[in-house]
Amino acid sequence: MDFDDTPEEAAFRAEARAWLDANAKPKVDAEQRINVMGGYRDDPASIAEAKRWQATLADAGWSAIHWPAAYGGRDASGLESTVLFEELARYDVPDTLFAIGVAMIGPTIIAHGTDEQKERYLQPMRRGEEIWCQLWSEPDAGSDLASLGTRAERDGDEFVLNGQKVWTSGAHYCDFGLGIFRTDPSVPKNKGISCFIVDLRTPGITIRPLRQITGEAHFNEVFFDDVRIPASNLVGDLDDGWRVARTTLMNERFATGSLGDSRSTFDALLEHAQATGRATDPVVRQELARVHTLGRLFDLTNARVRTALATGGIPGVEGSILKLAIAQLGTAVADLGVRVCGPGGMLTGPDAPEDGRWADALLGAFAMHIGGGTDEVQRNIVGELVLGLPREPDPSREVPYRDLPR
Repeated sequence: MDFDDTPEEAAFRAEARAWLDANAKPKVDAEQRINVMGGYRDDPASIAEAKRWQATLADAGWSAIHWPAAYGGRDASGLESTVLFEELARYDVPDTLFAIGVAMIGPTIIAHGTDEQKERYLQPMRRGEEIWCQLWSEPDAGSDLASLGTRAERDGDEFVLNGQKVWTSGAHYCDFGLGIFRTDPSVPKNKGISCFIVDLRTPGITIRPLRQITGEAHFNEVFFDDVRIPASNLVGDLDDGWRVARTTLMNERFATGSLGDSRSTFDALLEHAQATGRATDPVVRQELARVHTLGRLFDLTNARVRTALATGGIPGVEGSILKLAIAQLGTAVADLGVRVCGPGGMLTGPDAPEDGRWADALLGAFAMHIGGGTDEVQRNIVGELVLGLPREPDPSREVPYRDLPR
């Protein structure tokens, strides 16, 4: 592995850092360094601020740089995109709302969408004028996403949607969603699925936020009752939605796993232990060493991905490994931070130690083990593709969907 910037990479990093220094403020709040959901804000003022920032990025050529230049990107390599993300992570900027669209859905539309879809949706997405979500999981289709049952039935020049999605991040403030729906129940479950663009303001759609253990409502239920969408909203071929979805899922695993390096997070934890006088406690020191080790393992895996990108390779299962690693690291950091606080670590709010940020971080860390594919799903991927273990048994794999027990 190569840990040093190449001359080209160093020049790109310097360019990005110079622009960010002139247009953004570095992160100084410990909460921003320890809480995986710390940058999430969905009030109208915060959304307006995030849209202004995204437009600023786009105007300066720093939004969606991995997209082809024909669609407003810079034809940037995967390594350059990683460098930009590393630099952005150092600054207090509201970029959370657009990650799903720019990092996951945009590349999917570029790969599988029609020319008309690219013309209509990509630029407003890149500029932050329209916010996107994924209409993926369902009550009976979480880890086994291919078991989804929400229907899309053809009716002339339209499709009619009926069913329910759940755990949809940000749906309550989004304009559009990219969703997968059952279009042919006569074939096995992963073959009769199609992918559609859905305008969330369409009549018949009901969005209900889900209140989490943190008190926030980041996720949502989305209900479809005879929702009519144009047939032109089909992305890719009819009944080929599983292949389209795999493009999005791969982008998602890299996006959720590639969260910069661990040094800032560990430094915040160490500063916390020193400020409370616990850094000399031998048990705390041992736990600090464990967290540092987890962080370094994450950084080394990131370095493997960076090296592959620098040499023209395409990372594979590393996305799943990084997704597992960041969830494990985030929980370990927050858990130790709470224990260092002592009994007050169980409190949140202004009366808690450090305003309850460590408790908030621990409660927020649970989401990282679920969103973007559960830990168990990622372990299955690693087991099958890296360790060569047999596939998870699935007797329903070749059974027509309509014959499956529901």
